[in-house]
Amino acid sequence: MTSIDLNMLVVLDVLLTEQSVVRAAQRLELSPSAMSRALARLRVVTGDQLLVRAGHNLVPTPLAVELRAKVSAVVADAQNVLRPSIRLDLASLERTFTIRANDGFIERYGARIAALVEEQAPLVRLRFAAKPDKSGTMLRDGIADLEVGVVSNMAPELRIQALFRDKFVGVVRTGHPLADSEDVTAQRYTAYRHVSVSRRGHAFGPIDDALRELGAKRIVSVIVPSFPDALALARTSDLVASVPERQTEAAREGMHTFRLPVVTPDVTVSQIWHPRLDADCAHRWLRTCLRKVCSDAPETWVVQ
Repeated sequence: MTSIDLNMLVVLDVLLTEQSVVRAAQRLELSPSAMSRALARLRVVTGDQLLVRAGHNLVPTPLAVELRAKVSAVVADAQNVLRPSIRLDLASLERTFTIRANDGFIERYGARIAALVEEQAPLVRLRFAAKPDKSGTMLRDGIADLEVGVVSNMAPELRIQALFRDKFVGVVRTGHPLADSEDVTAQRYTAYRHVSVSRRGHAFGPIDDALRELGAKRIVSVIVPSFPDALALARTSDLVASVPERQTEAAREGMHTFRLPVVTPDVTVSQIWHPRLDADCAHRWLRTCLRKVCSDAPETWVVQ
């Protein structure tokens, strides 16, 4: 049986992640020529080109796309074999963690997470990345370390841990006609135009379903991609915004908040990661940091 150089798996993992010989060489502290030779060897072993030229860039072949997640998981598992027995030294830990989260979560919790991380591991860098969709591709490909949000249509292999539950509330500017009462009826709620939040451009959702059961219907005149956008519009107009209470606490300052006239399901906000990072000591520590910050929030409901 021909022996296989398992180090080539590490090289393949980096090449498929970076899709660049130069960047892969930099990550592994090799010369570009040495990385090119390694790629040539991998092509012989796999019988596939793996990465092919497309203009100025390299793009993966169908086989490379198929192998990417598998190779990444194998490499991570191999690296984690010895890690449980290694004591994590937070004071000397140098690492950049990429966290995908929406604007509301970052505004509400980002500074507190950063402060806790700096206190315990001053050399660690956090990179908060935009979350234009709920795809788990960035987690699977190792581009993101952690994702925060409401679980929906996630890949079945991903790990999920609940952080907290949130509920929706109505918000209007100070001086708005609805600001004269904490108890707003469905009739009054639907008498004004609304701003809806949807990354996909949808105008209606669970609130409208609940209103329909009461024989009521709201008029959505503006659709925006994020809750901070909705609050910004409501702050300077007569539009009514409906937003999650916990994640928008700071952004709602100076505005009037009221209970919705309908009952809508609470939403559970979770942290999500790829299973190859389960045994990674540093990643476990990061997950603990997020749980601590979210559970320490004074106003509620931590999911165990």
